[in-house]
Amino acid sequence: MCLAIPGRITEIYEIAGLQMGKIDFGGITKEACLAYLENPQVGDYTMIHVGFAISKVDEEEAFRTLELLREMGELDEELGIDVQVTSPESANTQTPDTTNKS
Repeated sequence: MCLAIPGRITEIYEIAGLQMGKIDFGGITKEACLAYLENPQVGDYTMIHVGFAISKVDEEEAFRTLELLREMGELDEELGIDVQVTSPESANTQTPDTTNKS
């Protein structure tokens, strides 16, 4: 099943005229096209579907969605890993691992 997965923009850059970014999915970093977002900023949370950022979401919504997808077992299928979901409160005190593991 192809789902949109929430992630946090950690870097923004351009490739061949397209606005691209590094997206952190709870410790796993992937590249996504940001061209369809209005004014994306580092730190924004966005829904990623097949490599494209399709909408912005707030931090709380991102964590709720990640937790629900983890409970359903969909994160393993979509990202190929077991993402650790941390509440927004504790996430503010932790440094995310932005190592590209793909």
